[in-house]
Amino acid sequence: MADRSSVTPQVVRAALRLPLPGRPAQLTMAVRPRPGDRADIPESCPNVGAVLVLVYPVDGRLVTPLTVRTEQVELHRGQVSLPGGAREAADHDLVDTALREAGEEVGVSRADVEVLGPLSPLYIPVSSFCVYPFVGLTPHSFQFRADPNEVARVVEASLDQLLEPSMQGLERHERDGQTFEVPFYRVSGQKVWGATAMILAEFAALLGAVVNPQSP
Repeated sequence: MADRSSVTPQVVRAALRLPLPGRPAQLTMAVRPRPGDRADIPESCPNVGAVLVLVYPVDGRLVTPLTVRTEQVELHRGQVSLPGGAREAADHDLVDTALREAGEEVGVSRADVEVLGPLSPLYIPVSSFCVYPFVGLTPHSFQFRADPNEVARVVEASLDQLLEPSMQGLERHERDGQTFEVPFYRVSGQKVWGATAMILAEFAALLGAVVNPQSP
Protein backbone atom coordinates (compact mmCIF):
# COMPACT_ATOMS: atom_id res chain seq x y z
CA MET A 1 0.00 0.00 0.00
CA ALA A 2 1.28 3.50 -0.80
CA ASP A 3 2.66 5.48 2.11
CA ARG A 4 -0.02 7.83 3.40
CA SER A 5 2.21 10.83 2.74
CA SER A 6 3.35 9.78 -0.74
CA VAL A 7 1.10 12.39 -2.35
CA THR A 8 2.31 15.78 -1.14
CA PRO A 9 1.54 19.31 -2.33
CA GLN A 10 4.81 19.16 -4.27
CA VAL A 11 3.65 15.98 -6.00
CA VAL A 12 0.34 17.62 -6.94
CA ARG A 13 2.11 20.66 -8.36
CA ALA A 14 4.50 18.47 -10.36
CA ALA A 15 1.62 16.35 -11.64
CA LEU A 16 -0.23 19.39 -13.00
CA ARG A 17 2.88 20.35 -14.98
CA LEU A 18 2.82 17.06 -16.89
CA PRO A 19 1.06 16.54 -20.24
CA LEU A 20 -2.51 15.46 -19.59
CA PRO A 21 -3.10 11.75 -20.29
CA GLY A 22 -6.65 12.59 -21.41
CA ARG A 23 -9.17 10.11 -22.75
CA PRO A 24 -7.14 6.87 -22.29
CA ALA A 25 -6.88 7.60 -18.55
CA GLN A 26 -10.52 8.66 -18.31
CA LEU A 27 -11.72 5.48 -20.01
CA THR A 28 -10.13 3.25 -17.38
CA MET A 29 -13.04 4.20 -15.10
CA ALA A 30 -15.76 4.65 -17.74
CA VAL A 31 -18.96 2.63 -17.89
CA ARG A 32 -18.60 0.04 -20.66
CA PRO A 33 -20.28 0.45 -23.07
CA ARG A 34 -20.89 4.19 -22.61
CA PRO A 35 -24.04 5.01 -24.63
CA GLY A 36 -23.73 8.20 -26.65
CA ASP A 37 -20.00 8.46 -26.01
CA ARG A 38 -17.78 10.52 -28.27
CA ALA A 39 -14.04 11.12 -28.24
CA ASP A 40 -14.22 14.88 -28.73
CA ILE A 41 -15.99 17.83 -27.16
CA PRO A 42 -18.83 19.15 -29.37
CA GLU A 43 -18.05 22.53 -30.90
CA SER A 44 -21.47 23.76 -29.84
CA CYS A 45 -22.14 21.97 -26.57
CA PRO A 46 -25.76 22.10 -25.33
CA ASN A 47 -24.58 22.57 -21.73
CA VAL A 48 -21.21 23.70 -20.38
CA GLY A 49 -20.02 23.42 -16.80
CA ALA A 50 -16.95 23.15 -14.62
CA VAL A 51 -15.95 21.20 -11.51
CA LEU A 52 -13.26 21.69 -8.89
CA VAL A 53 -10.90 18.97 -7.69
CA LEU A 54 -9.94 20.71 -4.45
CA VAL A 55 -6.87 19.35 -2.65
CA TYR A 56 -6.17 20.04 1.04
CA PRO A 57 -4.63 18.27 4.07
CA VAL A 58 -6.50 16.28 6.71
CA ASP A 59 -4.50 14.50 9.43
CA GLY A 60 -1.30 14.46 7.42
CA ARG A 61 -2.74 13.29 4.10
CA LEU A 62 -4.18 15.08 1.11
CA VAL A 63 -7.84 14.64 0.26
CA THR A 64 -10.40 15.98 -2.17
CA PRO A 65 -14.08 16.56 -1.29
CA LEU A 66 -16.94 14.88 -3.11
CA THR A 67 -20.61 15.73 -2.72
CA VAL A 68 -23.43 13.25 -2.35
CA ARG A 69 -26.23 14.92 -4.29
CA THR A 70 -29.72 15.24 -2.86
CA GLU A 71 -32.84 13.79 -4.43
CA GLN A 72 -34.08 17.33 -5.17
CA VAL A 73 -31.49 18.28 -7.81
CA GLU A 74 -32.43 18.14 -11.47
CA LEU A 75 -29.61 15.86 -12.66
CA HIS A 76 -27.67 12.89 -11.22
CA ARG A 77 -29.79 12.59 -8.07
CA GLY A 78 -28.18 10.70 -5.22
CA GLN A 79 -24.89 10.31 -7.05
CA VAL A 80 -21.43 11.32 -5.88
CA SER A 81 -20.00 14.32 -7.71
CA LEU A 82 -17.21 16.84 -7.61
CA PRO A 83 -18.28 20.35 -6.54
CA GLY A 84 -19.32 22.19 -9.68
CA GLY A 85 -22.11 23.03 -12.05
CA ALA A 86 -23.27 24.93 -15.09
CA ARG A 87 -21.59 28.06 -16.40
CA GLU A 88 -23.58 31.24 -15.85
CA ALA A 89 -23.55 34.39 -17.96
CA ALA A 90 -21.85 36.37 -15.19
CA ASP A 91 -18.90 33.96 -14.94
CA HIS A 92 -15.69 35.43 -16.37
CA ASP A 93 -14.44 32.00 -17.47
CA LEU A 94 -14.76 28.33 -16.56
CA VAL A 95 -12.34 28.64 -13.65
CA ASP A 96 -14.74 31.25 -12.28
CA THR A 97 -17.59 28.75 -12.77
CA ALA A 98 -15.78 26.04 -10.83
CA LEU A 99 -14.90 28.36 -7.93
CA ARG A 100 -18.37 29.93 -7.78
CA GLU A 101 -20.09 26.55 -7.76
CA ALA A 102 -17.74 25.20 -5.07
CA GLY A 103 -18.60 28.23 -2.99
CA GLU A 104 -22.32 27.79 -3.49
CA GLU A 105 -22.37 24.03 -2.92
CA VAL A 106 -19.95 23.53 -0.04
CA GLY A 107 -18.95 27.04 1.12
CA VAL A 108 -15.36 27.11 -0.17
CA SER A 109 -13.96 30.63 -0.42
CA ARG A 110 -12.25 31.27 -3.74
CA ALA A 111 -9.66 33.38 -1.91
CA ASP A 112 -8.41 30.19 -0.23
CA VAL A 113 -7.89 28.27 -3.48
CA GLU A 114 -4.82 28.32 -5.69
CA VAL A 115 -5.90 26.94 -9.06
CA LEU A 116 -3.05 24.83 -10.43
CA GLY A 117 -4.50 24.02 -13.82
CA PRO A 118 -7.06 22.06 -15.82
CA LEU A 119 -7.68 18.41 -16.42
CA SER A 120 -9.09 17.16 -19.71
CA PRO A 121 -12.68 18.17 -20.50
CA LEU A 122 -15.27 15.43 -20.65
CA TYR A 123 -18.55 15.05 -22.51
CA ILE A 124 -21.40 13.50 -20.49
CA PRO A 125 -23.90 12.00 -22.94
CA VAL A 126 -26.77 11.43 -20.49
CA SER A 127 -27.03 15.16 -19.68
CA SER A 128 -25.39 16.61 -22.83
CA PHE A 129 -22.88 18.44 -20.63
CA CYS A 130 -19.33 19.38 -21.52
CA VAL A 131 -17.51 19.43 -18.17
CA TYR A 132 -14.21 21.21 -17.60
CA PRO A 133 -12.34 20.08 -14.46
CA PHE A 134 -9.78 22.22 -12.61
CA VAL A 135 -7.43 21.27 -9.77
CA GLY A 136 -7.09 23.66 -6.86
CA LEU A 137 -4.82 23.53 -3.82
CA THR A 138 -5.23 25.04 -0.37
CA PRO A 139 -2.94 24.68 2.67
CA HIS A 140 -5.67 24.06 5.26
CA SER A 141 -8.75 21.91 5.79
CA PHE A 142 -12.31 23.22 5.60
CA GLN A 143 -15.45 23.37 7.66
CA PHE A 144 -17.84 22.83 4.79
CA ARG A 145 -21.18 24.62 4.62
CA ALA A 146 -23.17 22.38 2.33
CA ASP A 147 -26.18 23.72 0.45
CA PRO A 148 -28.99 21.47 1.75
CA ASN A 149 -30.89 21.76 -1.52
CA GLU A 150 -28.02 20.29 -3.54
CA VAL A 151 -25.71 18.43 -1.18
CA ALA A 152 -26.82 15.66 1.17
CA ARG A 153 -23.32 15.33 2.61
CA VAL A 154 -19.64 15.76 1.82
CA VAL A 155 -17.19 12.83 1.75
CA GLU A 156 -13.43 13.07 1.41
CA ALA A 157 -11.36 10.91 -0.94
CA SER A 158 -7.72 10.38 0.00
CA LEU A 159 -5.40 11.02 -2.94
CA ASP A 160 -3.16 8.16 -1.77
CA GLN A 161 -6.14 5.82 -1.87
CA LEU A 162 -6.97 6.84 -5.44
CA LEU A 163 -3.66 5.25 -6.40
CA GLU A 164 -4.54 1.93 -4.74
CA PRO A 165 -6.08 -0.78 -6.96
CA SER A 166 -7.86 -2.14 -3.88
CA MET A 167 -9.98 1.01 -3.79
CA GLN A 168 -11.48 0.19 -7.20
CA GLY A 169 -14.37 -2.12 -7.87
CA LEU A 170 -16.42 -3.35 -10.82
CA GLU A 171 -20.11 -4.16 -11.05
CA ARG A 172 -22.23 -5.48 -13.89
CA HIS A 173 -25.66 -3.96 -14.40
CA GLU A 174 -28.47 -5.10 -16.70
CA ARG A 175 -30.67 -2.54 -18.42
CA ASP A 176 -33.04 -3.05 -21.34
CA GLY A 177 -31.45 -6.41 -22.04
CA GLN A 178 -27.90 -5.02 -22.20
CA THR A 179 -25.06 -5.67 -19.78
CA PHE A 180 -22.94 -2.75 -18.58
CA GLU A 181 -19.64 -2.93 -16.72
CA VAL A 182 -19.46 -0.14 -14.13
CA PRO A 183 -16.05 0.59 -12.56
CA PHE A 184 -16.10 2.60 -9.34
CA TYR A 185 -13.95 3.96 -6.52
CA ARG A 186 -14.78 3.07 -2.93
CA VAL A 187 -14.88 6.28 -0.88
CA SER A 188 -16.29 6.42 2.66
CA GLY A 189 -18.92 3.81 1.93
CA GLN A 190 -19.92 5.43 -1.36
CA LYS A 191 -19.45 4.16 -4.90
CA VAL A 192 -17.96 6.87 -7.10
CA TRP A 193 -18.58 6.10 -10.76
CA GLY A 194 -19.44 7.72 -14.08
CA ALA A 195 -17.98 11.09 -15.06
CA THR A 196 -16.66 11.78 -11.54
CA ALA A 197 -14.66 8.54 -11.54
CA MET A 198 -13.36 9.31 -15.04
CA ILE A 199 -12.10 12.74 -13.95
CA LEU A 200 -10.49 11.29 -10.83
CA ALA A 201 -8.88 8.55 -12.93
CA GLU A 202 -7.03 11.11 -15.03
CA PHE A 203 -5.94 12.99 -11.91
CA ALA A 204 -4.76 9.72 -10.35
CA ALA A 205 -2.80 8.88 -13.51
CA LEU A 206 -0.95 12.20 -13.23
CA LEU A 207 -0.23 11.66 -9.54
CA GLY A 208 0.95 8.13 -10.20
CA ALA A 209 3.35 9.32 -12.88
CA VAL A 210 5.07 11.46 -10.25
CA VAL A 211 4.88 9.09 -7.27
CA ASN A 212 5.89 5.99 -9.26
CA PRO A 213 7.83 7.19 -12.32
CA GLN A 214 8.74 4.51 -14.82
CA SER A 215 12.31 3.36 -14.79
CA PRO A 216 14.41 4.50 -17.80
